[in-house]
Amino acid sequence: MPTVADLFPSDPDTDAPTPTREAPSASQPLAARMRPRTLDEYAGQRHILGESKLLRRAVEADRFSSLIFYGPPGVGKTTLAHLIATRTASRFVNLSGVESNVAQLRAAIEEASVRQKLHNKTTVLFVDEIHRFNKSQQDVLLPHIERGTIRFIGATTHNPFFYVNSPLVSRSMLFELEPLSVADLEWLIDQALSDAERGYGNERITIADDARTHIASQADGDARKCLTALELAVLTSDSMRDDDGALQITMEIAQESVQRKAIVYDGDGDAHYDTISAFIKSIRGSDPDAAIYWLAKMLVAGEDPRFIARRLVIAASEDIGMADSNGLRVAMSTFDAVEKIGMPEARINLAHATVYLATAPKSNRAYAAINAAMSDVKKGATLAVPPHLRTKTRKKIAQQTGHLDDKATQYLYSHDSEEGYIPQAYLPEGKRYYEPTENGLEKRVKERLDYWRSLFDASQK
Repeated sequence: MPTVADLFPSDPDTDAPTPTREAPSASQPLAARMRPRTLDEYAGQRHILGESKLLRRAVEADRFSSLIFYGPPGVGKTTLAHLIATRTASRFVNLSGVESNVAQLRAAIEEASVRQKLHNKTTVLFVDEIHRFNKSQQDVLLPHIERGTIRFIGATTHNPFFYVNSPLVSRSMLFELEPLSVADLEWLIDQALSDAERGYGNERITIADDARTHIASQADGDARKCLTALELAVLTSDSMRDDDGALQITMEIAQESVQRKAIVYDGDGDAHYDTISAFIKSIRGSDPDAAIYWLAKMLVAGEDPRFIARRLVIAASEDIGMADSNGLRVAMSTFDAVEKIGMPEARINLAHATVYLATAPKSNRAYAAINAAMSDVKKGATLAVPPHLRTKTRKKIAQQTGHLDDKATQYLYSHDSEEGYIPQAYLPEGKRYYEPTENGLEKRVKERLDYWRSLFDASQK
């Protein structure tokens, strides 16, 4: 019976300095032809791959054993794993948490072990959607990672601290991959237009600035979607070439290629700030129809949904506040949903939160209170902590030195009262910052606070 070693008697890649992908074919889609061959060609993720960044250093020094990438679909997790294998002259084995099973996992590990022993060949075992493996399947990897049989790279769209086994997380370097920015995708478009081997560098093709930005902004941070739109723009515009065969991709062509009309909306200019301002003011003004419209405009224009979600969280406390504290819970849940789900489905979560906040009772009194208090502190009106609120050690020193008597340092424990309230000063000057409204649930807060304040005022007479 043949042994595992007999099944892998030689390794054709052993003498090669690095493993390489097949040369691109003209029949392949542009996105496939433009797959990065080196880390320098990889678009985006400068926060982990820029010069002197941790992942870049670990890969270039060939000093890593286990990595986990997490982030939304389409950000290049698989491509990055393949580039790392190439850079470290390792075999690349690709498994899927959806399609693969324990038997395939063990077979891949056994093959990696044999190649390591016979040919001193390192294997990068990449498992896409590692969170789909159950605990037992993930545990299969642990002893082989520790022994160095494989170099493991896992990818997940879910937070690994919640969806990947703790022992595997603790043995791995974790890196979050972000959607590609519009600038990243514009750079990618320019690379495709100038690359003579894989792109359109041998053709006389230019692209208008607004057309480039439109294609990049509508790609939702996905390089494949961006390059596919560019390819469609080129392939469907032969009739628009001039007599010399030159083609300029105009805004009209770009709109047709992504099947979306360009919205008058600059990502960092007046339209951006005016629209988000109209959105927040519509929520504050309790107009759900207007708020939904401005939300739709931002989403269609390609606004980052996480930016919108952050603004909703702020509005939940600034404009709804104590009138309906559940608004903050809804906004935070929406922010979490946007992070985990992404577009286009996240538009539903954003619409839910927008309508909830727009139709909720409004109060900005907590917001006004913190602004007033901070203003007092900044003006130099810093108050000393009353003696009875200080730590036990500080009160004891004051008593022993004779500066204060026992009564002045006596703290009244609120829970000793059946009502849970005992009149007692907590600010030396009795300054009041929070004045509740009678809107929504804050009306009950006002009634309770008015009662406590009346007891305090009576105790001071």
